[in-house]
Amino acid sequence: MTNAEALDLFRTTGALLQGHFILRSGRHSRQFFQCAQALQSMPIVEQFGAALAERVRALAPATVISPAMGGLVIGQEVARRLGVRFIFAEKEEGKLVLRRGFQIAPGEKILVVEDVVTAGGRVRETLDIVRARQGDCVGVAMLVDRSSEPLNLGVPLCSLIQLQVETFDAAQLPADLAAIPAVKPGSK
Repeated sequence: MTNAEALDLFRTTGALLQGHFILRSGRHSRQFFQCAQALQSMPIVEQFGAALAERVRALAPATVISPAMGGLVIGQEVARRLGVRFIFAEKEEGKLVLRRGFQIAPGEKILVVEDVVTAGGRVRETLDIVRARQGDCVGVAMLVDRSSEPLNLGVPLCSLIQLQVETFDAAQLPADLAAIPAVKPGSK
């Protein structure tokens, strides 16, 4: 699946929004990826999951881990396509943690899968969980890399869509964004 094909699926499902958005990081943007809109269709989940799984297969993970909520659907599908275990990290008192009896063995090869990455905060938290348990993080896969600067997470990165999207500090909005009410859609 090419970048253009993946972007087209986001557009046709209404998952790529245009307007004035406040991102989880607090920064403002003209575009917003509402992955849940695309991932509510299982045939699209299967297409995205198959494409990501093929790109990371050589990393040979034993387990896929995703941060909840955004990464759950795509993470589980990538794990299914790879034939490996799937676990997730979830918020507890504002911080991502492993719960539900999930364990990571020392040396276990782990792939982190997320839906959209802008600054990489939730991915870093997930990597910290893996590393704290002495897991071997073999890479990070994501549907959308919308980082404005290259991400350096210390592991190989893979994305279906790489799109440089301008983001702005709330105090330095361009006139067109300042004229539109800001919205904070979904969990982002």
